[in-house]
Amino acid sequence: MGRPRKFAGSGSPPSATSWLGSGDYTFLVGVLIGLLAIRVVLMFWLPFTDTTEARYAEIARKMLETGEWITPQFEYGIPFWGKPPLHTWLSALGMKVFGVGHFGGRIVIFLTALGTLGLIYSWVRFLLNGGLALVATVVVASLPLFFGSSAFVMTDTVMAFGTTLSMIGFHRCVTGGCKKRLWGHLFFVGLAIGMLAKGPVAVVLTAIPVVTWVLIGKRWHRLRDLPWVSGLLLASIIALPWYVLAELNTPGFLNYFIVGEHIERFLTPGWSGDLYGSAHDRAKGMIVLYGLGASVPWSLFGVALLMKPRGLAQALAGRVDGLGSYLALWSVAPLLLFAPAANILATYVLPGIPAAAILLVLAWDRVHDTPGKWVRVLFASIVLTTMVLIGVATALVRLSPDTLGLRSEQTLIEEVWAAAPTARLVYYPSRSYSAEFYARGQVTTLASADALERLKTNGRIDAVAVRSARADEARAIFGPNFDTVGRFSRHELFLENPPERD
Repeated sequence: MGRPRKFAGSGSPPSATSWLGSGDYTFLVGVLIGLLAIRVVLMFWLPFTDTTEARYAEIARKMLETGEWITPQFEYGIPFWGKPPLHTWLSALGMKVFGVGHFGGRIVIFLTALGTLGLIYSWVRFLLNGGLALVATVVVASLPLFFGSSAFVMTDTVMAFGTTLSMIGFHRCVTGGCKKRLWGHLFFVGLAIGMLAKGPVAVVLTAIPVVTWVLIGKRWHRLRDLPWVSGLLLASIIALPWYVLAELNTPGFLNYFIVGEHIERFLTPGWSGDLYGSAHDRAKGMIVLYGLGASVPWSLFGVALLMKPRGLAQALAGRVDGLGSYLALWSVAPLLLFAPAANILATYVLPGIPAAAILLVLAWDRVHDTPGKWVRVLFASIVLTTMVLIGVATALVRLSPDTLGLRSEQTLIEEVWAAAPTARLVYYPSRSYSAEFYARGQVTTLASADALERLKTNGRIDAVAVRSARADEARAIFGPNFDTVGRFSRHELFLENPPERD
């Protein structure tokens, strides 16, 4: 990927041309378009699945239905204090424009992922050249974790956009160049986006690399370049009103969200204070394994770089105004923050993925000569293999969803509507968020066998979805009063027989 190029950090792009030829550009652009096209198709075909995405999608649907835009609702009338509402607003907005469904719920969140890719491309092009910018963008877009999360109704994709904007805005502001004041304000806008997407954790994820980079490089004087007064005012105008209104709307929110979700959730294994389900109890340090997994398949190039430790050390030292160390710190920030955490998900590494991809491309460009045939073949093979695997999985979603074992209740809901449109839908023994979404909230959940018994004498027709492991128990309770319709995903559907008439 070319010899090292000196760059004083003045904000002007280097004069060196990219090592990419016209054929390389065409291939990479085609790959990027192909990946994005597959993801759009998947938005149409893939139903919401339990539990995470379906839960957030149902919360967004309730927001749109009830018109309650301040406090998201976990159940009708029960506030959801677990996360700020930015991703919920985006999902509800998409459903308002494109209809209540999985495409509408995902499309605006997908646009934030495209925004992240756009920031990556424009920044690397500004610092280095368009060729490396395109390579870095393709690397990020083809990472399975980023690809899957890019149109997933969740907090992390939106927060990653905010942290990426902040990190790029900060670097462009303090290293000089054109429009530095604009980028300084965008740094604070990114912080506000993070606060509305996931809360103070976004600020911490930004502060870890920024403060460390400033400290180790003795760059404290550069902090004067940030528009602190107007920037903080702008961030406050964007984010603070919702926090105030949320506490006024449902008192107790701030204590639960700040103390519970940001301290106890991460430090207490199996945190029992979770109001909305069970905490994700993982071994401490698990985030490192998630980070390694998130780098597949491009970790092959990272392993090759480790074979030249001296050149890699020079690359990390950075000749672009500390860019190498800046990217390295940005990459590991999620790992450092969540290493002692007991309750985590793989998507927590998303904010560091843009930096890791850029650092990989930058380091390879500095350590190695212009890539030979084997490097190009390996790169193309990884990209094409990734596309084929993603394409096959997408086709299976459409042609043979049972092969993938999707935990979605869409088909069951459609069966109930077709067979008994007036029946009341009941789930036993636990809640299904995807069922609630596709049934527009018209679902009752029962947890006890006694409640199941009473369905036989409640004077109405019930359609009961029973977890497959409990199907024999339900069958014994229902007797001849219910017919077995069939098995759908994780549930077996029972339909009550109409009462006999005299």
